[in-house]
Amino acid sequence: MSRIAPRFAQLKQSGRKALIPYITAGDPDPAVTVPMLHARVESGADVIELGVPFSDPMADGPVIQRACERALKKKVGLRRVLEMVRQFREGDRETPLVLMGYLNPIEAMGNRAFITAAVDAGVDGVLTVDLPPEEAHDFSAALVSAGLDPIFLISPTTTAERIRAVAAQARGYLYYVSLKGVTGAATLDVAALDHRLQTIRRYTELPIGVGFGIKDAKTAANVARVADGVVVGSALVSRMAELANDPAAMAREVGDLAAGMRRAMDELGL
Repeated sequence: MSRIAPRFAQLKQSGRKALIPYITAGDPDPAVTVPMLHARVESGADVIELGVPFSDPMADGPVIQRACERALKKKVGLRRVLEMVRQFREGDRETPLVLMGYLNPIEAMGNRAFITAAVDAGVDGVLTVDLPPEEAHDFSAALVSAGLDPIFLISPTTTAERIRAVAAQARGYLYYVSLKGVTGAATLDVAALDHRLQTIRRYTELPIGVGFGIKDAKTAANVARVADGVVVGSALVSRMAELANDPAAMAREVGDLAAGMRRAMDELGL
């Protein structure tokens, strides 16, 4: 059974919002990934998104594209990512973990084989960026049947009809892409975000995590005022890349950035 819904229920009961950090598996080095997952929990993560490296990450900006390239050069594919999840679970049985990636590696492995391996490894949810809801029914049903949450993206341009279609299949939470464009994009209008989230909530009771454009503690806190979760990826991945040759500094600075977001979110007094 997925750990995601219970985690969001706990957060709601305590008046807190979810911090959802993203890292790319295998970047900047495969040996770093599992320790970084544990470090994100220590710095306040409530749910973790773990990126599966892919050769054509079309929905991602240059920061995560380069992270995927570095990981692929280290021979990190889907099977190795699942092994990393298994290693993480040896020390953490509680933190929800979502695989985020693209459909091709899953199809190459085979949907049934992937779902079996994901459950065995300890995955909680799967976000397949390039699988539209119209084509996802069978895969989503198979995930749900296995106790995994299919997680979908909603964007500023998603129509009401499409939100309904997504909400009908989604479990765990919805990932709202707060900006038009790719991951790592620039400005965020929180008032417009609030209005958009109110619209989405007409069609679903699922928690909504907001990502794209969240770079620092102030932005994370502002988003937490209106969202159920704050997804931060490019800001963390960028710092990891900059400090790849100094693992101690990387662990310290990335941890400080994530922990600062957690403190800012908690200080809202929601």
